This record gives sequence, structure tokens and C-alpha cells, in this order.
Amino acid sequence: MLQTMANTLEGHPTGILHWYDFPISAGPLEGINNKIGALQRMAYGYRDHDYFIGKLYELHLAKFDLIG
Repeated sequence: MLQTMANTLEGHPTGILHWYDFPISAGPLEGINNKIGALQRMAYGYRDHDYFIGKLYELHLAKFDLIG
């Protein structure tokens, strides 16, 4: 396991070091994608496509889990 980690560090030194200059994470974007996916799964019963688009715009206001 330690050898695998050493190989990873050896193979990607510039990318790892660049993170210290620009600490950007894809976590928030993945969270938004997860919320959109959950909304799409719930949207199978929507009759109106515009309503679904409105719900997507409203999604950024949601501070808690998607419910109903």
C-alpha cells in the first residue's frame, strides 16, 4: 500500500504541488450534480418541462436535502 502511494506521488508531482498554489476542489460541483440527479429522478411525474427547468433554477436556493 505504501508503495502504491509512493508511485502515485512520483507519477503526479506537478499536479499535487499545484494544489497548494490553487486549492480548488471539485466537491461543490459534484454536490450540485448530485442534487440535479436526485431532482431528475423525482421529476418523472412532472407534466411540464418548464416546471422542471424552474426547479433547476430554484435548486441553488435549497439549503437542505431535496424533499418532495
